[in-house]
Order: sequence, then C-alpha cells, then structure tokens
Amino acid sequence: LDAAGITAQRAALCDAAGQAFYNTSSFTLRDLKSRGSQQRLLADFEDYLNGFSANVQDILDNFKFRNQLQTLSRADAIGTLINKFLDPDIDLSPAGIDNHSMGTVFEELVRKFNEENNEEAGEHWTPRDAVRLMANLVFRPIETEIRSGTYLLYDCACATGGMLTVAEETLTAITAGRGQQVRCLLYGQEINPETYAVCKADMLLKGEGESADHIVGGAEWSTLAHDAFPAREFDFMLANPPYGKSCKKDLEAMGGKDGMRDPSFRVMHRGEELSLVTRSSDGQMLFLANMASKMNGNSAVGSRIAEVYNGSSLFN
Repeated sequence: LDAAGITAQRAALCDAAGQAFYNTSSFTLRDLKSRGSQQRLLADFEDYLNGFSANVQDILDNFKFRNQLQTLSRADAIGTLINKFLDPDIDLSPAGIDNHSMGTVFEELVRKFNEENNEEAGEHWTPRDAVRLMANLVFRPIETEIRSGTYLLYDCACATGGMLTVAEETLTAITAGRGQQVRCLLYGQEINPETYAVCKADMLLKGEGESADHIVGGAEWSTLAHDAFPAREFDFMLANPPYGKSCKKDLEAMGGKDGMRDPSFRVMHRGEELSLVTRSSDGQMLFLANMASKMNGNSAVGSRIAEVYNGSSLFN
C-alpha cells in the first residue's frame, strides 16, 4: 500500500486482518518469545504495540499500558506475559474462539473485577439483572411495533458498555422471536479513561468495529460539557449516570446557568424559554436532559429512555 502511494489504508488493512483492527509491526508475539535479553524484548514489544491501528492505540493510551512496560521489564515479566497468551492450552486465536465467545469471556472478567473492587463515589456498576429489566422496560411495551431495520442505541455514561450490550442482545432476541431482523448500532460516551478503554476493547473483541468507532471517551470527554453526538438522534437510550457528583465544572464550561450555550439544556414551553439546569451539587438530571434532546422524533415507534436515579432527583 505504501509503495502504491495509498494513504487511506485502514479499510484494506482491516480486510486483510479479518478484524476491525490490524497490526503493521514486523513482529508477532511468537517472534518475541525467542528474545534473549530483557532490553531487546522491551524494545521489540514496544515496536509490536506501536504497530496496532489507531483504535487499539486509543485503548492502550487510555489504559496507560505503556506506563507499565518498564516495571514489567525490570521484573522480567514481559516474557511471562507473552507466554501466557501463547500457552497451547489456551487458544485465544480467532480459530480457537469466535468473537462472540471472546466478548463473553471478556465481559465476565469485567464483571468480576467490578464486583471485587471498590468504586469511586457516584460511579456504579449496574447489576446485569437490573440492566435486563431496563432493557425489557424499553422494548417490551412496543415489541409488536418494532420492524426489521437498523436501530441506534445510546448510553450517555456507558462505562464498560454493559447496558449497550444487554440492550442489543434483548432487542435482537425479541425481534427474532417475531420473525424480524434488526441491526443495532451502539453509541456511547464515557469520561473515565479505563472503563472507556474496556468498553471499546469489548466492542472490537466481539467484531463490532463500527460500534467501537461510536464509543467516545477519556478524561476530556465529559458528556455534559463536551457532547460527542450533539446532532445525533437515537431510537433507544439506557444509562446509569453518576449520582451526587458536582457538575459545577461542566456548567462553567457551558457558560453557567444564566449564559448556557448548549441548547440541550434550554427548552421552549408555551412561548417561554425555560432552563433545564439543576443545582450544581448533583448533575444526574442533566444527563436526562442530554438524552431527551437526542430522542428520534421521526421514528415510527418513537424514542424510549430508561435511566437509573437515586432519590435526590425528587428533592433537589
């Protein structure tokens, strides 16, 4: 491709790799296994990582994986890590485990990690049974009206992507049972770099490259102050936004309550412009306003939202 002067290479390289990502390094993991010194292994492993496509680079950067390489090298652990991936008893290649199964394994690891580790205040991992309930509340009341076609699903605080995954599975199962075929495109935004990286990695591992491109996140991507999809409308939305976390910084970035520049938080009612901005001590209702502004008004089945809140929304 370089010799032919082709600059837009992503599609061709992904097609050659048979995945939604690729690696142009001259090394494979098996090549690295034979390195004799830690210094050479570290240099070649870094070259191997640098060969991945931009979507994988984004994941590595948000995991801050490269920051750990010197520590791994000093502990003589890079070779051990590579050997784990090359263990003949654990075949993680596409031939040994399909995309769906890999995604299932990955999500189980995420679930166990979330259950075993304390979460930051205001950030919550939503139990799968609660997510399934939310998905059914969104789809079941209108299941007879949902026809074959493409539907856009959105989570404004998607964390590791569990709600999007369960919503997609639920909608697909419901429509398949009625002889309909649907295609789901998943969209999400997440400010926590590591959970964002997990979500994007999960999409890639399941072979959902297009949806992975629609997952936006990192420390600079606040859903409230830096909406990644300001003009996009969605058919179905599910979210569990942060509870009791101050949104003062976001409000200041948007001009404050009186100078609000984002039309998502201002509405016209009976000829009067009203503000949807709440107290800055708890921004969870602003996430609802964000999602309400994205409802698809042209859909035959309308647009539906399921969102989790705590009691403070009723009183503050």
